[in-house]
Amino acid sequence: MLDVRRLRLLRELARRGTIAAVAEALAFSPSAVSQQLSVLEREAGLPLLERTGRRVRLTPAGQNLVRHADAVLERLEEAAADLAEARSGLAGALRIGAFPTATRAIVPAALVALARRHPGLEPMVSETDPAAVAHALRAGDLDVALVHEYDFVPAPREPGLATQPLYREPMYLAAPAQAPSAGAVRAPASAAAYAPGAASAPAAASGPAPDQGAVLRAHADDPWITATHGTLCHAMAVRACQAAGFTPRIRHRVDEFPAVLALVAAGQGVAVVPQLGGMGPADPAVALTRLPMERRTKVAFRSGAAAHPAVAAFAAALRAAVPPELATPDSPE
Repeated sequence: MLDVRRLRLLRELARRGTIAAVAEALAFSPSAVSQQLSVLEREAGLPLLERTGRRVRLTPAGQNLVRHADAVLERLEEAAADLAEARSGLAGALRIGAFPTATRAIVPAALVALARRHPGLEPMVSETDPAAVAHALRAGDLDVALVHEYDFVPAPREPGLATQPLYREPMYLAAPAQAPSAGAVRAPASAAAYAPGAASAPAAASGPAPDQGAVLRAHADDPWITATHGTLCHAMAVRACQAAGFTPRIRHRVDEFPAVLALVAAGQGVAVVPQLGGMGPADPAVALTRLPMERRTKVAFRSGAAAHPAVAAFAAALRAAVPPELATPDSPE
């Protein structure tokens, strides 16, 4: 009989590439991972790994077993969801991953609604870059998470994970206001403009989007402010500029959008920010020009967990907390 825990190790090895990475992710020692995989090979009766020096790769039999492992683990998630549904009332920890913009703009209202309906549930939020969510969910470090993708950086399909679309938001070119681009507007007036039930959308969300390439090329010689290397936000800014015909000259690398806008206001460069990244008090030193590109935010969880009552309850609370000014999809993927 194949051991499910060892199947999980094999699947993580297929995703992460090295035994050391699997050990670090799952809080094992490398020798323990190697020993467990050796036991799995004996259980399977076939070689699952090929060792070439310090490198390890899966044999065809190992790759085929990983596909079965995905199906087995998905069914186990479905079983856990059924058992949770049979219990009366939701209780216990719900480990949530979220990126900073969503943590500030969407998650607090969702947590208030969740606590009101399910007081026994204990949500635990960890700031998690979307690029790290897949590993964290598969490793069991998170139960549900918010992820995003951009027009120029589509999210790859992650084996063992499922997503539901949550909202879409437009992107803006943020530049010092003393020399705004054509079509520029002032920054949004306040965070309240994005709150559910707000009377009207902020000025930055209205009006036709000018030609993206022309807007970006107008700042080809300016210094740029991007997120840190390796993040989706960094890749989005670089690829958008490259699509416009130039490579940005990056001066600052900052992940928090309020800090990015503060640097723009100080004349330190220009940046591309999502609509929710402009939340906060109006800054007359910043002008925003809407671009014809979007950031799309989704709820992610392990395959088979969509029906888990805690995951479903949090996803419903998130959908109710999305500001009405943002575009929302009609149905899950």
